[in-house]
Amino acid sequence: MWTISENKDWNQLESGFEWVSRMKDVPQDAIYHAEGNVAIYTQMVLVALTAEPAFLLLDTQEQEILWAAALLHDVEKYNTTVLEDDGRITSNGHARKGAMAARQILYRDVPAPLSIREQVVGLVRYHGLPLWIFEKPDPAKALIMASMEVNTMWLALLARADVLGRICVDKEEMLFKIDCFEAFCREQNCWGTPRGFETDDALMYYMQHDDAYPDYVPFDQATFEVILMSGLPGAGKNTFIQKHYADLPVVSLDDIRNEWGISPTDKTGNGRVIQEAKERARIFLRKQIGFVWNATNTTRQMRQQLTDLFITYKARVKIVYVEAPYAHLHRQNKNREAAVPDAVLEKLIDKLEVPALWEAHVVEYVI
Repeated sequence: MWTISENKDWNQLESGFEWVSRMKDVPQDAIYHAEGNVAIYTQMVLVALTAEPAFLLLDTQEQEILWAAALLHDVEKYNTTVLEDDGRITSNGHARKGAMAARQILYRDVPAPLSIREQVVGLVRYHGLPLWIFEKPDPAKALIMASMEVNTMWLALLARADVLGRICVDKEEMLFKIDCFEAFCREQNCWGTPRGFETDDALMYYMQHDDAYPDYVPFDQATFEVILMSGLPGAGKNTFIQKHYADLPVVSLDDIRNEWGISPTDKTGNGRVIQEAKERARIFLRKQIGFVWNATNTTRQMRQQLTDLFITYKARVKIVYVEAPYAHLHRQNKNREAAVPDAVLEKLIDKLEVPALWEAHVVEYVI
């Protein structure tokens, strides 16, 4: 069983984790957090969480996941907290940055299995969603996408502890919002489970169109498949392709760099490499021939641009995310023909966004 820490005494956590010890230095706005700094608040959230009847019904591993998420949920208030001119304290963006920090901590420092780590990351990223879901431009789509990244039942449980573990005047209003969030999840068929779609094409149609309904099934079906590889350098993408897709043509950014003598750290040269790769891909796309796009594609923005391109040509897109444990990654990277400098690899880890299930027709995770 994985746990972020066997010893859950706060003093021990402060001694063991620098990111815990610095929580006491982060103030909070007294209107929303009259209890005090982030360290005081986080401890109160942990107490509230472990006292919740729904938490006690979870199995031990699930409890450890929720406990880790509660410990980490405000970890990036340290880097986002600002004292405004009017005396108010804000921490805009702390959930998004906190999710990235949680992934790095649970990849580098306290290694967690991919499925567990990404649940913790999702809980940190979306811990405020139950309170603000109805303020989103498209609440249903925001909820459905979140449900494909995180267990919404656990999310509501964390949000409830988040509210119960603070001192504020609008606590009852926020608890009511969480109840409404649960009702909305049930209405959208994603309470504690990812929202399902009739077909892969229905999923992608819904994600690609602002005015689509989740139950709509498009008539057009994709006729060929493009494999979009994703993973850090040295994770094992080339080995996976050789084993599973040896019969498909490959558009490889590394191969083009080698052909043209361009370094992975040459930003201008890499722009030319990407454009060349897209031109080679279009040759296959126009002929509706399946192929593999082989590159790191470690951010959602990179993948989205490519997915949009492939779908324009009626392709079915399968993202294959390949991951190696951090302890092995640098060694495997050094064994590659086009090894990436260690500093560059660490920056890629800092920016890593693991593909979500809603990003393509199919998303596969390979360890």
